Amino acid sequence: MTQIVDLIQSVRLSEDGERLIILDQTLLPVKKVYNELQTPQEVWDAIVQLKVRGAPAIGIAAAYGVYLGAKHSDANTTAELLSAFLDSKTYLASSRPTAVNLFWALDRMEGRFKEIIGAGASIEEIIDALKDEAESIRLEDEHICEAIGEHALTLLEPGSGILTHCNAGTIATAKYGTALAPIYLGQQKGYQFKVYADETRPLLQGARLTAWELSEANIDVTLICDNMASIVMSEGKIQSVLVGCDRVAANGDTANKIGTSGVAILSAHYGIPFYVCAPLSTIDFETKNGKDIIIEERSAEEITSKWYTEPMAPKGVKTYNPAFDVTDHTLITAIITEKGIYKPSDLHQLNKQ
Repeated sequence: MTQIVDLIQSVRLSEDGERLIILDQTLLPVKKVYNELQTPQEVWDAIVQLKVRGAPAIGIAAAYGVYLGAKHSDANTTAELLSAFLDSKTYLASSRPTAVNLFWALDRMEGRFKEIIGAGASIEEIIDALKDEAESIRLEDEHICEAIGEHALTLLEPGSGILTHCNAGTIATAKYGTALAPIYLGQQKGYQFKVYADETRPLLQGARLTAWELSEANIDVTLICDNMASIVMSEGKIQSVLVGCDRVAANGDTANKIGTSGVAILSAHYGIPFYVCAPLSTIDFETKNGKDIIIEERSAEEITSKWYTEPMAPKGVKTYNPAFDVTDHTLITAIITEKGIYKPSDLHQLNKQ
């Protein structure tokens, strides 16, 4: 049975090319609000505040951000425009340190700028080329996510239980998502998956975002607390775990939202396949292993008071709030890319293509 799934578009350029329109994910699930951004500063702020989040979506937003910076620049020469562009690029690159897609997208935009300026392009032609490149990054991500979903779907049985952590869905990408892509594609084909979504403390991306977007698509989703993953696995409710990631090291170690490594350890204990869905742009062959990945640490208030009417921790208590952790490659059954399914030990094959 084929079903139509209406997917949300969380990052897109306005029709006149003047503004970046993003779904403000900090307001979900209570409010569905779209923000309009015009400057690199506004895009930087949206990324830092997690209004736009998810590695692919961050890269797409940053690409549009440097385009908008160039478009609204008061540069009078191509040299001045390049200088302003590089300033915007450096600034946007400082927004979040872990998601490699951010740097990949910005480097790609710089490459396109230098390519066309080297061909003697005018300011107007450069701006048009940057717009086209940012649009290409977004459209390519749609196709990449769909391909990841199709590959992942070959590993999943209809009606099976799937556990996911954080949010790697359509609102974290251009469309479909990475870890949620096979769930959406399976829904279209009548697979009737039963999804269990970890709430994903402390920012509750699973509760606020994954549970919300899957519910919007009429997909069977059950929300659980992070510390309930073990019991649902032991009860036989989970046949596969699907997660996204923000960076893959050369040896197959992956960095994803905090708590992912614990889910991988539980999966290994219960003999459940643990799959990481990762676009090729997420693989960083310059990073040897997970120990070399910079882990972002965020503010204490996300743990102590952000979600509560009154603080839920003693005033002044010390906190440690890493945004990500690293899952060792030995715990990963396979890494699913748009090019196919790979064991972590086989990723080196992609570096030769």
